[in-house]
Amino acid sequence: MSWGTELWDQFENLEKHTQWGIDILEKYIKFVKERTEIELSYAKQLRNLSKKYQPKKNSKEEEEYKYTACKAFLSTLNEMNDYAGQHEVISENMTSQITVELARYVQELKQERKSHFHEGRKAQQHIETCWKQLESSKRRFERDCKEADRAQQYFEKMDADINVTKADVEKARQQAQIRHQMAEDSKADYSSILQKFNHEQREYYYSHIPTIYQKIQEMEERRIVRMGESMKTYAEVDRQVVPIIGKCLDGIVKAAESIDQKNDSQLVIEAYKSGFEPPGDIEFEDYTQPMKRTISENSLSNSRGEGKAELKFGGKSKGKLWPFIKKNKSPKQQKEPLSHRFNEFMTSKPKIHCFRSLKRGLSLKLGAAPEDFSNLPPEQRRKKLQQKVDELNKDIQKEMDQRDAITKMKDVYLKNPQMGDPASLDHKLTEVSQNIEKLRLEAQKFEAWLAEVEGRLPARSEQARRQSGMYDGQTAPPVNNCAQDRESPDGSYTEEQSQESEVKVLATDFDDEFDDEEPLPAIGTCKALYTFDGQNEGTISVVEGETLYVIEEDKGDGWTRIRRSEEEEGYVPTSYVEVYLDKNAKDS
Repeated sequence: MSWGTELWDQFENLEKHTQWGIDILEKYIKFVKERTEIELSYAKQLRNLSKKYQPKKNSKEEEEYKYTACKAFLSTLNEMNDYAGQHEVISENMTSQITVELARYVQELKQERKSHFHEGRKAQQHIETCWKQLESSKRRFERDCKEADRAQQYFEKMDADINVTKADVEKARQQAQIRHQMAEDSKADYSSILQKFNHEQREYYYSHIPTIYQKIQEMEERRIVRMGESMKTYAEVDRQVVPIIGKCLDGIVKAAESIDQKNDSQLVIEAYKSGFEPPGDIEFEDYTQPMKRTISENSLSNSRGEGKAELKFGGKSKGKLWPFIKKNKSPKQQKEPLSHRFNEFMTSKPKIHCFRSLKRGLSLKLGAAPEDFSNLPPEQRRKKLQQKVDELNKDIQKEMDQRDAITKMKDVYLKNPQMGDPASLDHKLTEVSQNIEKLRLEAQKFEAWLAEVEGRLPARSEQARRQSGMYDGQTAPPVNNCAQDRESPDGSYTEEQSQESEVKVLATDFDDEFDDEEPLPAIGTCKALYTFDGQNEGTISVVEGETLYVIEEDKGDGWTRIRRSEEEEGYVPTSYVEVYLDKNAKDS
């Protein structure tokens, strides 16, 4: 099966067919190129998708990724990023192994095809030239034969005519002989050219054309084989990344299997646990008794303990009233039935449970949060303090490393003065040492607060703790201190909803006493351990070592009320002062 023997007369069709084969190859190259562009676009979209859902650094989202489900999602995003990388590999390999190689091969193929068909056309032109020479010699031979025949006939005619002279007859005879010789020469020339043409024609159809067509056939077959190999490479490039893509998918499955719902539940407890105890039972209040209703120790009502005058509905008291609460001269509100208060407790939003917490909640909302995080529940406060201590320790370590580096550099300068002046590092070394000392003092302050929260160290002296313990034993049980302190997530202390109506009534019942409020008696003294800059409303500034009067001790919320003079009093953090309570003052 050879194109040279089977298709000897199909030169033009072969030319069209080989051009079509090159067009097919170029179309396949274009297909692979578009596939690589799709892979790159897909990889880019996957990367952008993964980046879009990555947690932002130093944001709240980053804190959420401590849960195993979020960690699994983050692992999925990372695996998808690797997955996108494999599609980029597909694009790169297809471009280098198929597109570039085939484009180069197509150029070579076009040159080879052009060479073969140029050779074929040259052979065609040669045989056509030989044919024209044969036709020309044939026509000349035919013309000479006719001329010789006419000259012979004219001679015979002249020779038969008696009126023609002998000279004319001789002239006609010579002309006939000349024409006859010319015919013989044309015959010989025609015969020679015919033999030559037949030889060239045999060479053309049985040698030149088969050779050229065989080369074209081989060229076309190589094109077909090359295209098939490229298709195999196309599949193989895709197949090579399948195991890696499979590993990416296995990673996603492994991440999904690593999700631990129990661990996430425990993390939720650690994140939001307040450390407070649930409220106690509400005691029955007997309205049939003629006596005035007092606030139950186990109810959700406000109570400052038995050691102080209790606030009662319908009565007057010289207890602590807040100067920032506006007077309300409206008529006194009617007491609500217990059922109404219970319904309000079950449906309404939490309210601030006592005047002091009310003031602290407002001040924290208006100003910055306390430095010791005393606005947070105990458990949350412990976590924040621990976090702050860890951050300070890291900062201290960084400063110490910097100090060591400066010290080593200074030693090098001392040994090699040409490298630098050792005195130039003294200022920097002093600055770093001061920073370390400041950070250590700050860390000690937060460690003291942390120790107080965790109960590892006493916040006050043993004598103060004994006096405070005796005083606490004489006062109301802990459960009646503002109905067990609670704090809402925003940092303000709250209590159950039944307090809302009581606060309203208390505010109206005692508005008349605001202008005539008598100062509370001092129950002891205190010494400032640290300087405190009281910028929030209701606080007071103290200087380290300063001695002041205590007019209300810490009720469990981390604040102690003190007085400097008759006009200057406020709250300071309990951890900032050392309290010395006067037992006689408390008993009285």
